[in-house]
Amino acid sequence: MDPTRRVVVKPTERVTVAVERWGLGEVIQRCISLLSVRRTADLLGVNLELAMVLGAVTDPGWFARGRPPGHLYWARVWAARALVYVWDGSGSGAIVSALADEQWRVREMAARVVRARGLAVAVEAVVCLVRDDVPRVRVAAARALGVVGEGEHVGALMSLKDDAERSVARAAQQAIDELSSRLDRKF
Repeated sequence: MDPTRRVVVKPTERVTVAVERWGLGEVIQRCISLLSVRRTADLLGVNLELAMVLGAVTDPGWFARGRPPGHLYWARVWAARALVYVWDGSGSGAIVSALADEQWRVREMAARVVRARGLAVAVEAVVCLVRDDVPRVRVAAARALGVVGEGEHVGALMSLKDDAERSVARAAQQAIDELSSRLDRKF
């Protein structure tokens, strides 16, 4: 069976199909490349094919359509999500940059990568996200800080405990508990 013709639903399955087709190292490098795509013209060749596989997109023109901001940013979201499942360390800088992306879904997914990969190098960029306008980004930032934060980052998490969004306050408390356990200190 041709892996590019398989119907896949779960993100992990899509990443597996991509790795089977292009190889682990190539998928990781292409995901890093996709994280910087800002113009449809940059989404060519393997980058376009990979974005289509990662997002289960069947129409290559889909990325160029849609009300502003269009659909192009989804390629960055899916590339970041793929890096939750495949990693070799070379994507750290791209993930740190993605934490400041103009699209909130990209920032959220980049924070999830920080958490999944324990990217301490991204801790200060994650701290900035605790003030993000989007609750889902604040939740992802809190969860990431639970993994990569240090004692000096507890204040940023404490500022979220009274967040109007319950999910944010809950994630902040869980992150504080995780930091307390990981650092063997009561906060």
